[in-house]
Amino acid sequence: MKKGVDHIGVGVVFFCHDGNGNFLMSKRSKNTRDEHGRWDPGGGSIELGESIEGALKREIKEEYCTEVIESDFLGFRDVHRIDEKGNKTHWVVLDFKVLIDKDKVKNGVPNEHEEIGWFRLDNLPSPVHSQFPIFLKNYKNKLK
Repeated sequence: MKKGVDHIGVGVVFFCHDGNGNFLMSKRSKNTRDEHGRWDPGGGSIELGESIEGALKREIKEEYCTEVIESDFLGFRDVHRIDEKGNKTHWVVLDFKVLIDKDKVKNGVPNEHEEIGWFRLDNLPSPVHSQFPIFLKNYKNKLK
């Protein structure tokens, strides 16, 4: 059974920042499930028996090799999409703004992230993940 396809997937989405207006994003590689070549803030699914906070910390450690200093819950989204294979998908995602140490960040999953980079809200990379404009619209005031 596939999360998000055969049953509702539950995940965390995190927009990491350094406390000085810089935000971390990753460019998805051809080895990811979808959205190849698109810039994404980061995220992953919550595993059975895992806490939301535990999933957030684990995913950030896996993807960016660093620890969470502080996290702010922004809200949730009910995400319905059609993936690149034509499957209807359904995820409930919990969105976070997360403070991390910029000097400790590394690309922890180079097979999934072609590259990572720091950006300001007024100079974001392109193209972005299809769900990212909705994230920005919902939370832009909370990101400043």
